[in-house]
Amino acid sequence: MDLSGWGRYPHQETRLSTPRDAQGVAALLGDGPVIARGSGRAYGDPAIGAHAVSTRHLNHMIAFDDATGELVAESGVTLGEIMDAFLPRGWFLSVTPGTKFVSLGGAIAADVHGKNHHSEGSFGVFVDWFDLMGADGSVTRCSRNDNADLFRWTLGGMGLTGIILRAAIRLKKVESGWIRQTTIATRNLDEALAAFEQTYDATYSMAWIDCAATGAKMGRSIVMNGEHATRDELPPLARPRPLDTALHRNLSVPFDFPGFALNPWSIRAFNELYYFKGKRTPPTSIVGLDSFFYPLDAIRNWNRIYGRKGFMQFQCVVPLESHAEGLRAILNAITRTGAGSFLAVLKRFGPQDSRLSFPMEGYTLALDFPLTRRSLDLMPELDRITADHGGRFYLAKDSRMSADTLRRTDPRWQAFAEMRRQQGLTQAFASAQSERLGL
Repeated sequence: MDLSGWGRYPHQETRLSTPRDAQGVAALLGDGPVIARGSGRAYGDPAIGAHAVSTRHLNHMIAFDDATGELVAESGVTLGEIMDAFLPRGWFLSVTPGTKFVSLGGAIAADVHGKNHHSEGSFGVFVDWFDLMGADGSVTRCSRNDNADLFRWTLGGMGLTGIILRAAIRLKKVESGWIRQTTIATRNLDEALAAFEQTYDATYSMAWIDCAATGAKMGRSIVMNGEHATRDELPPLARPRPLDTALHRNLSVPFDFPGFALNPWSIRAFNELYYFKGKRTPPTSIVGLDSFFYPLDAIRNWNRIYGRKGFMQFQCVVPLESHAEGLRAILNAITRTGAGSFLAVLKRFGPQDSRLSFPMEGYTLALDFPLTRRSLDLMPELDRITADHGGRFYLAKDSRMSADTLRRTDPRWQAFAEMRRQQGLTQAFASAQSERLGL
């Protein structure tokens, strides 16, 4: 079948198998390379290829320890399903990306990060162990103490070490389903970066950034920090049932927008309106978890906004020692070409000590671009700027980076590719992305 990631670019004819259990997964191995596919929320081509193995039927929660918060679940369970089951009991995800429709296996394979990386690290910090099916169908339990080498290669390894069947993760205890949010409107990039550093102690932190603004307004942002609200901080009507969150309207995009809908003028107008709205937001407010963590999840099929051709997401991280110069150069390139981003998010990363995970201490910028010739021409320049400033790229969002760029910016993947060759994994597990990048 014709398959793509969430960005709907690129497409590839992919055989998609949907086994019902681990035995069904094992039966698919040995007949050419496969790649696991959870919810299909990777933006580019990490979960498409010659043969994708869906884990969506591996969707059972197995055990939970109410004393420690450890949950054992199969890899096809989504983060949203975990939330639905455990938030009413006072537990929340220790780390969550910007969508709850990611599978547990996908969150481990990409070692996803959230708004709290600077304070609590990436998803892998809270993974106690996982069971990994290898090329011969055997299952290995991996943890920091047992099969630790394979554990470290798999966290952030984009599914290229085997198929994750089940995992144990630790949830965090919360008093309510609400967030105490503080909002800071900044006039330019320098003010935005200063706001991040001045509020570094916040548990959660992110900013919407206007990538269409120029001159003295370049990089103006709405910085949003958050803390889990206590019961006493809730409005009186919410206190009797603190774990009930605000109802999120489920809107839907029923059709693909025409290609001309997203253009430099409409993107600039959206950014003006969003910044104006952010400036009028109260400095402190109580918002629901969905609103704070997953604003786009309220709009089903929001990827259709970018039209039938789809879109590319560009996400880089620039290290702390060169972040201001690197981010400014990226914004300059975007405004110069007019290839603005409809959705642009800036976050502060803390230190990260891992083999393959994307984060490093610095700032990460995530940008969505409609698939146009103008955007495609801009991407190599953004790659070069990132590389020149010592940055690297998030493979869970990548759909078009070259192998040369990956080798230049992230030499860790060369050791990973060599390990895969030595252990015969290249013949067993491969995606369109791994083949494009020479992994």
